[in-house]
Amino acid sequence: MRCGWSEKEPIYIAYHDDEWGVPEYDDRALYEKLVLDGFQAGLSWITILKKRENFRKAFHGFDPQKIARYGKRDTERLLKNEGIIRSPTKIAAAVKGAQLWLDIMEKEPGGFRDLIWKHVDGSPRVNHYRTLKQVPAQTKMSEALAKELKQRGFNFCGPVIVYAFAQAIGMVNDHIVTCHRHAACAAMA
Repeated sequence: MRCGWSEKEPIYIAYHDDEWGVPEYDDRALYEKLVLDGFQAGLSWITILKKRENFRKAFHGFDPQKIARYGKRDTERLLKNEGIIRSPTKIAAAVKGAQLWLDIMEKEPGGFRDLIWKHVDGSPRVNHYRTLKQVPAQTKMSEALAKELKQRGFNFCGPVIVYAFAQAIGMVNDHIVTCHRHAACAAMA
């Protein structure tokens, strides 16, 4: 059995079974996932999943060192790219986020990974929800992480987006207990 949200389309099933809830500690991958969750604001996650490879190509594999140097020409190129979400504010947030990521990586021990993961003391929280209705849209943890990200200058990172990000990167295991991935992700904690 799977979490009910994932049984709609093959791309959702693959994402659920292979990625969602798996602890992610790679700094660059965390940046990518935060940016994609920001692009999802106001849209459905399936929209982002279907465009993810287009995003990866358009944003140079989500290489923060390249994205941090994006200028007007790059922004114009992205705004013309029909394969991604063409939001000027979300594109600007991705560029600014890359610059902030570089600063964090240069100046802070543990880099971006530790900035994110310290909000769960470095270890995934394993929840034991029986139904999807029990899963919260945000928590005190996501509120605290969202506040820190905003204070540092990140955009499109409110507590609901940050909680979805936390679920995606395995900071919290919100697979329902009857889902076949719950125990597997819990074992990774």
